[in-house]
Amino acid sequence: MGCCGSAASQSSKREWKPLEDRSCTDIPWLLLFILFCIGMGLISGFSVATGAAARLVSGYDSYGNICGQKNVKVEAIENSGLDLTEKKYVFFLEPCNVDLVQRKIKSIALCVSECPRSELKTLADVQKFAETNGSTLCSYELKPSEYTTDSRAAKLCPKLPVPESAPIPFFHRCAPVNISCYAKFAEALITFVSDSSVLHRLISGVMTCREIIFGLCLLSLVLSMIMMVIIRYISRVLVWILTILVILGSLGGTGVLWWLYAKQQKSPSDTLTVEQLQIAKDNRQALLIYAIAATVFTVILLLIMLVMRKRVALTIALFHVAGKVFIHLPLLVFQPFWTFFALILFWIYWITVLLFLGTTGSPVQNEQGLVEFRVAGPLRYMWWYHVVGLVWISEFILACQQMTVAGAVVTYYFTREKRNLPFTPILASVNRLICYHLGTVAKGSFIITLVKIPRMILMYIHTQVKGKENACARCILKACICCLWCLEKCLTYLNQNAYTATAINSTNFCTSAKDAFVILVENALRVAAINTVGDFMLFLGKILIVCSTGLAGIMLLNYQRDYTVWVLPLVIVCLFAFLVAHCFLSIYEMVVDVLFLCFAIDTKYNDGSPGKEFYMDKVLMEFVENSRKAMKEASRGSGAEGRELKPMASGASTS
Repeated sequence: MGCCGSAASQSSKREWKPLEDRSCTDIPWLLLFILFCIGMGLISGFSVATGAAARLVSGYDSYGNICGQKNVKVEAIENSGLDLTEKKYVFFLEPCNVDLVQRKIKSIALCVSECPRSELKTLADVQKFAETNGSTLCSYELKPSEYTTDSRAAKLCPKLPVPESAPIPFFHRCAPVNISCYAKFAEALITFVSDSSVLHRLISGVMTCREIIFGLCLLSLVLSMIMMVIIRYISRVLVWILTILVILGSLGGTGVLWWLYAKQQKSPSDTLTVEQLQIAKDNRQALLIYAIAATVFTVILLLIMLVMRKRVALTIALFHVAGKVFIHLPLLVFQPFWTFFALILFWIYWITVLLFLGTTGSPVQNEQGLVEFRVAGPLRYMWWYHVVGLVWISEFILACQQMTVAGAVVTYYFTREKRNLPFTPILASVNRLICYHLGTVAKGSFIITLVKIPRMILMYIHTQVKGKENACARCILKACICCLWCLEKCLTYLNQNAYTATAINSTNFCTSAKDAFVILVENALRVAAINTVGDFMLFLGKILIVCSTGLAGIMLLNYQRDYTVWVLPLVIVCLFAFLVAHCFLSIYEMVVDVLFLCFAIDTKYNDGSPGKEFYMDKVLMEFVENSRKAMKEASRGSGAEGRELKPMASGASTS
């Protein structure tokens, strides 16, 4: 971190030389990151070597026996050391009894030869299942003939009725297939639902509408792709199209919601059952809430757009250049897929190691007389290292995407003759990242990790002591979480601009962050008037996709004849639509941010004179000229607005 001090004194004196120098940056941080990854590898090796993969894959019962094999006797543990070669599946006597604090199923686990494929309502059914299939679902000390006669059967046999279950592929656990069991899981997790019947109706609504939910999620993906095509080819009119569509969409959506609410109010209810009446009442209440929320949202949106109408036109030039970037760099569209794929692979690896860590250690008898596997000594804190690795490496992958996009866009911007661009600027940017800038990415992602982990710890503490702390402590805790969240967002934005500065000048992280910060401060009004408005328009695009998907969902669910609750299906669809839209449009937002920093640097160090020619596109030059004209016109009518626009035009002539 000591490099930050020297960067402060040299930043204003050193000129920017785009793409002229390439050198490795932040090598010590790259070495530190490699050492950390080696540590992650050692933890995974330890967990695999001592965690007994058979316990993870085949499963084990409550007495330490691994299902599907012969076992060694555990000292002082009854029913251990059994030959369970023929019993390959783990069966829980109470599969729906979940301990949320310890995050495990509070039930005796047994190894059985077959999962019950149909519901067993009585002990006689359990006995018949054992005699027919040879799969004993009661504890090992009970014989099938004793299931209906022994008094211990109430404690040693499964809770009745035994739900229909099926083995989980590759993991040999019997899992209930009836959604009522999952509803009980959800009831334990969602504590604010006082009426359990409400949750059952919500989950049944999701199961009934699963085809519609899948189709709407696919629709959101298609709409996001269409939005990217629109951005690429008609960027000049995109801003106004989005503005008009969002206004019409918000007004139309609000009107449709009020119309549906009025229609539900007038619908006859004489022929409906009691349950259908309750569902119809829930739907009316949901529609009323949706309609009121949509009305408030529409009013706020219209007011914001009214205030910002004069500034919307200023983003058109930047959007147009960003559209050209996607034309020259079409692989940018697929960046979210590669990043998502890399994250999924890493998360699968991380969860696998975590599962192995859960099976490490020696068998220990707990308070209930059952077997648990625990690690003694300092090794039991390995999962903390593993959690830090989850955050740091995830942030590292995301930072690699930012650096890759920044490098490709910087190459495009500072190449005067676009026909001289590399054949694949994205791959060239990836090559520069791997060869020169992995240390910078590691350092930037580590800084985010230093802020994110304390916030996660505070959030965990908040959930654990919820309802137990006093009002003052709760307020302080929430304030700390909020401050850390704001700091994380600010650092993330600064990091992204630092990566752009690194891609331009090949400087280390601290120098790049300092240079980027100085440029952003010098162009504060440009950041507010161009960059923020551009992000706002992209946010409107996300809203358009969500509103379109949600409106389609409302229409489809309205004409579905089944009486199901709409709340949860609509929430799932809208959340997925927003995530998909954010995944696609965040790349466009990133391109706009990189272009803006390049534009600010270009106007600061070049003035168009021989030897200091602008790198910018002609459209951006027109943007500067239009800003000057707007400044002159505004200065005649309003001095305040003229002063606001002045810095936006003056930067083009600064040297």
